[in-house]
Amino acid sequence: MSFVVAIDGPAGAGKGTITKLVGEKLGLVNIDTGATFRCVALNMIQEHIDIQEEKNIEEMLNKIHIEMDSDGKIYLNGEEVTNRIRENDVNDLVSPVSVLPVVRNKLLEVQRNIAKGKNVIMEGRDIGTVVFPDADVKIYLDATAEERARRRVLQNQEKGIECSYEEVLQGIKDRDKRDSTREIAPLKRAKDAIYVDSTNLSVEQVVQEIIEIIKKKA
Repeated sequence: MSFVVAIDGPAGAGKGTITKLVGEKLGLVNIDTGATFRCVALNMIQEHIDIQEEKNIEEMLNKIHIEMDSDGKIYLNGEEVTNRIRENDVNDLVSPVSVLPVVRNKLLEVQRNIAKGKNVIMEGRDIGTVVFPDADVKIYLDATAEERARRRVLQNQEKGIECSYEEVLQGIKDRDKRDSTREIAPLKRAKDAIYVDSTNLSVEQVVQEIIEIIKKKA
């Protein structure tokens, strides 16, 4: 048996930070599903594979190896890429990559296998609707586009990634539109997901609110 907490929401809503902290406090295994798609996008960049080259993408997926350690570090084919997968070229590619059926089918299997038999907390855009539609707890974490852009700029600055607020805000708005209107696994709130708006809340307040939701369901 396993216990699954699914946290969905748009880009920059704080899902990664919140999921990590909640997982640590409740002893849940944190699985960053978005990072798996980012690894695929980065691998395509590294191998100069175009989004239209389905056969080459499929061949790449047959060889790809993605790992996540207990410290939250991400490894692609043996190379640590935790920060690299957050850079702008990957940001621009990950959304169109994530809708490719060949990619989704491969990573869906990977994500479910990682969670099998464990008590996990997973974040993404379709965890509660596609990956784990029977999750024990479903949460939709949101914030305004302006607040999400502000947070992303701060995160990038901490990592030494240069970008402007206007550039990040436009990127977030564009991604919201793509993610919510795509045909395959669009970003949407599951009918039984609990909505949490983090716009005016601190990280600690969001963490505590979500912990209370999980404890009521557990």
